[in-house]
Amino acid sequence: MAENPATPAPANSRAAAKKDLPEHFKAYKHVWVFIEQERGHVHPVSFELMGAGRRLADKLGVELAGVVLGGPGEATDHAVAETFCYGADVVYTVTDPVLENYRNEPYSKALTDLVNTYKPEILLLGATTLGRDLAGSVATTLLTGLTADCTELEVDADGSLAATRPTFGGSLLCTIYTLNFRPQMATVRPRVMPMPDRVQKPIGKIVTHPLGMVEDDIVTKVLSYIPDRDSAKSNLAFADVVVSGGLGLGSAENFQLVKQLANVLGAEYGCSRPLVQKGWAATDRQIGQTGKTIRPKLYIAAGISGAIQHRVGVEGADLIVAINTDKNAPIFDFAHVGIVADAIRLLPLLTEAFRKRLSPHISDKLAG
Repeated sequence: MAENPATPAPANSRAAAKKDLPEHFKAYKHVWVFIEQERGHVHPVSFELMGAGRRLADKLGVELAGVVLGGPGEATDHAVAETFCYGADVVYTVTDPVLENYRNEPYSKALTDLVNTYKPEILLLGATTLGRDLAGSVATTLLTGLTADCTELEVDADGSLAATRPTFGGSLLCTIYTLNFRPQMATVRPRVMPMPDRVQKPIGKIVTHPLGMVEDDIVTKVLSYIPDRDSAKSNLAFADVVVSGGLGLGSAENFQLVKQLANVLGAEYGCSRPLVQKGWAATDRQIGQTGKTIRPKLYIAAGISGAIQHRVGVEGADLIVAINTDKNAPIFDFAHVGIVADAIRLLPLLTEAFRKRLSPHISDKLAG
């Protein structure tokens, strides 16, 4: 049976596999993070990965590098400068008008050429729509392994990347190793890793690399840009306060109670997967393994059981308040505050209490 490039491996085989790596694999060093930018903005997941990459690079005793691809101009220059402020020792860049807008073909070529030329040991990308598309193409071209949607990244004693992700529908966590291929690639969803502190630093070492293709070489063309207005309505991943509802609410009408509390708190609202499946809420409001990962200061979960599929999307919250009638619900195992109560009765009371308490403060701010 052919070996899967990215495969779970017994601990006693990992050291042997690393020892028996081909001689040319020893040239692969350093940790790279792909800095995703679109329409002049760097996606926050890139800087979250810089924090994770810094930790891995320090353990391995190697450099942390950012990879910036884009068109020439202030946006790309700013992305390079910010990458140093988030901990990069060096930044690799490919700057060309062809890269002004994301297209799989030129971006894949640029990143693949960089890897083949400078040989990183670990390559991390955000598990965004763009990042997933790019990572799959690059891993296939390089004939290496790719572990997708990771929730944890670690380096073993033998220096191997241990990439952990949910599997079997989220019922288990699996740690995957890429033993006999380089680079070791992984994608991580936004908000899974904490955002590191930004430290103002001067621009450091920059390595530029040519793209080696022109516009006529590319089949796809960008004719215009139409923003996704629906997705703009939800800012779940970066909200400070999120109120969410689950099947325990019983009906779409009762889900309105979640929206009402979120409105009073100036918060975003979300839901568990079953509510999307029932049509009670839009897909962009789903939180969990197959939805959004969030890291708010406060997360209020009403009528959500808290299965592992949901847990992986919320456990990074600073404070989790769970409301459920079932005292044995799994969500109470990881919630910071658990309330055994009927959410349908409690949510309106909370909404009214917060409205009375917050309204004077809001009025004062408006007056000021």
